[in-house]
Amino acid sequence: MAGHNKWSKIKRQKGVNDAKRGAVFTRIGNQIAIAARGGADPDMNPSLALAIEKARAVNMPNANIERAIARADDKNAAALEEITYEGYGPGGVGLIIETATDNRNRTFPEVKTALVKNGGRIADAGSVMFQFARKGVILVNATGEDALLEILDAGAEDAIEEDGAITVYTDQKDLMKVRAALLEAGLEVKEAELQYVPNSEIEITDEETQAKIMKVMDALDDLDDVVNVSTNASLSE
Repeated sequence: MAGHNKWSKIKRQKGVNDAKRGAVFTRIGNQIAIAARGGADPDMNPSLALAIEKARAVNMPNANIERAIARADDKNAAALEEITYEGYGPGGVGLIIETATDNRNRTFPEVKTALVKNGGRIADAGSVMFQFARKGVILVNATGEDALLEILDAGAEDAIEEDGAITVYTDQKDLMKVRAALLEAGLEVKEAELQYVPNSEIEITDEETQAKIMKVMDALDDLDDVVNVSTNASLSE
């Protein structure tokens, strides 16, 4: 399964250590507010359950989570929408940029500027997306062959062990079912969300190009409205 690269590891580490915690809370709060339109009960709304789990993974206070859920009935929150942009980075790698915004006229120029200033460019709709598949991605705090076998028995499509954890890939419709099976098996789920996973990767070995790709992805990730950035670049250590 593609999508296993240096960026994903750096991004996970950044999520734990990000000093701009307020901005992170705002992003996730927007995701919660959007998901809560489908119902305020996470037991009945899988999208909301995943958004809340993401919030708790970064130690977002319960009060913030509750306020975000309440925003679903707020007329100002109604302007929130999820928009996905496509782009190319240095070395011709593909980029999928997921956003949650209340003003697309602000978000698009910010995304475009971050790309152009760092050696990338915006792409036409569909020109990059076909290189990716929407998958469930679960990070499990476990190691070893026994854990891998349990994960595959739970219905995962693939699982990769690395850095003291296992990244699990599922069909997008099976994400919640596999997550529940993993929890029932006694495994610790650290993160679970839908992501754009590349069908194949472009291996980047040139250090200068690697640095440029990391720079453009950092620039995108630093934008307040950006929720996730995915790439088909494989960055060697």
